[in-house]
Parts: sequence; structure tokens; C-alpha cells
Amino acid sequence: MTNGTPARPAAAQASAGDLLHLVRSGRATTRGALQRVTGLSRATVGQRLDRLFRAGWLREGAGAPVSSPLGGRPSVRLEFDDAHAVVLAADLETRHARTALLTLTGEVVAERGGALRVEDGPERVLDRLGAVFGELLRESGRDAAAVCGIGLAVPGPVDSATGRVVQPPIMPGWDGYDIRGRLRRAFLDHAGHTGHAGPFAHAGAAAPVPVLVDNDANLMAYAEQRAHYPDCSAFALVKVSTGIGAGVVVDGSLYRGIDGGAGDIGHIRVPGVPGSAAALCKCGSYGCLAAVASGRAVAARLAAAGVPAASGSDVRELLAAGHPEAVGLAREAGRQVGEVLATVVTLLNPGVLMIAGDLAGTPFLTGVRELLYQRALPRSTAHLEIVTSRLGGRAGLVGAGALVVEHLYAPERVEERLAALGV
Repeated sequence: MTNGTPARPAAAQASAGDLLHLVRSGRATTRGALQRVTGLSRATVGQRLDRLFRAGWLREGAGAPVSSPLGGRPSVRLEFDDAHAVVLAADLETRHARTALLTLTGEVVAERGGALRVEDGPERVLDRLGAVFGELLRESGRDAAAVCGIGLAVPGPVDSATGRVVQPPIMPGWDGYDIRGRLRRAFLDHAGHTGHAGPFAHAGAAAPVPVLVDNDANLMAYAEQRAHYPDCSAFALVKVSTGIGAGVVVDGSLYRGIDGGAGDIGHIRVPGVPGSAAALCKCGSYGCLAAVASGRAVAARLAAAGVPAASGSDVRELLAAGHPEAVGLAREAGRQVGEVLATVVTLLNPGVLMIAGDLAGTPFLTGVRELLYQRALPRSTAHLEIVTSRLGGRAGLVGAGALVVEHLYAPERVEERLAALGV
């Protein structure tokens, strides 16, 4: 009894959304397995699965192997049907953007990349993203009605409850802007929408396509952890490009802090670094890590030495060519970042620390390792893997797509959507 109301039996709490989650996670992929895990009767499992089949979210695959020595008919395997909808994703950086059309399981169907300056402001930038989304749909032969959601990665702190960036140092004009609403309108303007909402259609009405926005380092970390380190319960990714930021995944979920500010390590002061007192950061302060060790900072030092470089991407190209001065400065920047990461590693105790972004190469990684192992306690690094990105330039896109899918197919949201579809 709870407040005079009998508690619901455990079996009754397993909704259609819960069953879909069990199938998607691989924990239970046959009707029998679903009965065993949930305690639901065969009839109830059948009724709830029927709703998922009618929505087009489940399909029957090949039979599961028979484990009994007496043989028998193989159990029909249940699979999440990733063909019933698609996701659009964009990864916005300071000077360029990547966009993609993805399946619900994260496979890239079509992809574009090109110059796009975040400082041009949200109106122009988001309108351009909407136009490219339309191009991707036409290129792949998909209708806009097939899009179930849009994910966007941005280079600034994001309040996930509102989808708005909060005081972003390198995104002038974006603070508090309604990114979700503007990108949704740009999508509808450019994608040739048919007037119905595909996966969101119900009772003859069109529901707005959901738009989710998050920090780029967060989404990169989310993608990398899910794809390559699913058993790592504490995972940290540090992106070093024009700025410096970190994403943290704990027990499979992003850790954002109370308003999206977690991981903003580029604005930690590093007073012990030579010249840091005079290094003006984009945030308006002096001596921030991003002001002395980011791709922008390294590019500025190279330019001062007569080497043509204006951004982290320019530094990346110089490093790829083995430019000696770029290599030396990248290693030095790695040492400066490593000093800060010693504190991060001591605080979080992650199993994997991934370095990503324009500077993520051998010279920078060498510098990180040198200082991190010097400064951090041996216990903090005894079981730590320090690695570089495995998804590369697609990490932000894959993470943005995964964020949309996990949002839409969360058990509680599945129930809402099924009811809206009338199944």
C-alpha cells in the first residue's frame, strides 16, 4: 500500500515502450524472453507487441537458435525496424558544418560538408542548414515526411531543457536564441514538406518534427562511447579545435550539469603557463586554457612566426604535412591541456579519456600523456586508456542522430507516440 493505493504489480508496469526498449537493447528479442523478463502473460505480450508492429517499429527477423537438446521450432526473433523513419543531423563548428541523413540505427545514408561561419548568426546559419537538409533528402530519394527528428551539435554550452545556447564565447549572436524553432522552420521551408508528418501524423493533423540541440563535445562523447566503449561506465572526451570542451558519459548517459555547463574546461585558468596572463580568451577573460592551447591559439602563434594559419583546421593540415613548428606547438599545447586533465581525471576517474578535434594527433597526445601521468595520482591512471577519436569527423553527427532516436523511443515517450498514432 502507498498512500492508501495498492502498488501496481511489476508485470503491469511493463508497457509497450518497455518491451521495445528490451528488444532494442538486445536484452530480450523473442516473445518468450519478453515474458520471462517482464513477467507478463503471453496474451499481454502479444497485445503490446501488436501495437508496435502496427506502428511499424518492430519486425520479425530470422528464428533464434534452439537451445533445447530436444530440438523444436526456432523462436521468431524480434527486431527494431530502422526503415520506418530517418533522422537529420548537423554538426556546426566555427567555420564549417557537416550534415547527414541517418537511419535510426546510426548508419549514414547521405552526407554533406562545407564552409559555414557560426559568426554569421543563427538566422543565416540555420536557414542554410535547412536548405542542405532538403538537398540531402532529394539526393537520397526520401520524402520530408519520413523524418522523425533533427539533431544539432553546436560549439557552445546548451541548456538541454530549452535547446538554447547559454553565453557561448565563440557563437556571437546565439545566446538564448530559439534554435529549435528556427531550424524546424528552415527544414519545413526547404525540404519540400508534403503537409503531413509521417511518423508523427495522427488524427489528420501534423505534429511538429522534434529538434534536439546539444554541445558538440557532449554528442561526440555520446557517439564514441556507445559505438566503441559501451562497457565503460565513466567515459570522457576532450575536443581540441578552435576551442576546447569536454563531454562526459556516466553509466551510458550524458552528464551535462544543471544547465549544460559541464565539461567547459576551455575556460579553466592556467596561470602557470608562460604568457597566459596576456592571453585574451573569447570569453573576455585572460589566461583560459582555450586562449593558450586551442587550435585557434596554436594558429595565432604559427601566424606570428610567419606560418600561414588562421584556425584549428589550418593547424590540422600543417600537422598532417609534418610541419616542424606546428608539431612542436601542438605537443606544447598537449602538455598544457594535460595539466588540466590531471584534475579532470582525478575528479571523474574515467576508464577512457578520448582526445578528438583538429589537434588530436600524435604530437598533442604525447604532450597530454607527459603531463597527465606526471601530475595525476597513479591510482587515477592505473586503469585509464588514453585514446584518439575512432568515429572521426562523423562523431558529432552520429551522436546527434543517437540523441534524437533515444529521445523518441524512450519507453515513456513511446506510449505517448503510440497513443497519438491511434494504435
